[in-house]
Amino acid sequence: MLTIDCLPVLNDNYIYLLRETISQQTAAVDPALAEPVLKALRRKGWRLDYIFNTHHHGDHVGGNLQLKQATGCKIVGAAADRARIPGIDIAVNEGDQIQLGSCNFKIINTPGHTLGHIVYYCADSQILFCGDTLFSLGCGRLFEGTAEQMWQSLQKLKALPDDTRIYCAHEYTQANGRFALTLEADNPDLQRRMEEVASLRENNRPTLPSTIALEMATNPFLREHSPSLRKAVAANDADTPAQVFAKARSLKDRF
Repeated sequence: MLTIDCLPVLNDNYIYLLRETISQQTAAVDPALAEPVLKALRRKGWRLDYIFNTHHHGDHVGGNLQLKQATGCKIVGAAADRARIPGIDIAVNEGDQIQLGSCNFKIINTPGHTLGHIVYYCADSQILFCGDTLFSLGCGRLFEGTAEQMWQSLQKLKALPDDTRIYCAHEYTQANGRFALTLEADNPDLQRRMEEVASLRENNRPTLPSTIALEMATNPFLREHSPSLRKAVAANDADTPAQVFAKARSLKDRF
């Protein structure tokens, strides 16, 4: 069984602190900073065993070396980004597995935001740590990959079970939702979602985790089939789903 603590840091980042309760093994996902993690570990009396990095950006790996020095933890990251993940010990690729006690995390390659981006999926716990590939009501900006690559990556995540809980690395939901409404103002699921999000944020509560089912119903980057969305992005009959996605992503970049 996993317990998950959400540590808000910087302007809108989340570090996740995972604890497998039987083995008492602990991992930090995408530690932008070391001190909030160390403070949480001291408060709980836990020892850090692993860092799980989804990609190389500084607001995801900034705490790596300090945490490794302080705790002796092992750092897991993409083999493709071995040179860009500070302190990496375990280089992983598509289909590899990382064990945190009884919880088995499968590695899925999701290039797009960066070329070496990976996500961590535990089927038994129905949990996905997806970094900056998939956001609540959004997806990552294409800094290194192509729209086609990101679309293919999102197809992998769409194929996960509907009740998979999604833990992404940023609190972007409200801003993403404002854009989503420009494409699907007539989507009742999205309208309800935005009401819930507004209530959560007014009370300074996280809007995460989301689920695959909820994202499929409300996230414009998973809804290239929607007639309203296709009209809003000026898609034509010849456009492939990936091209519809690319048009939506381009509009978001200018929003």
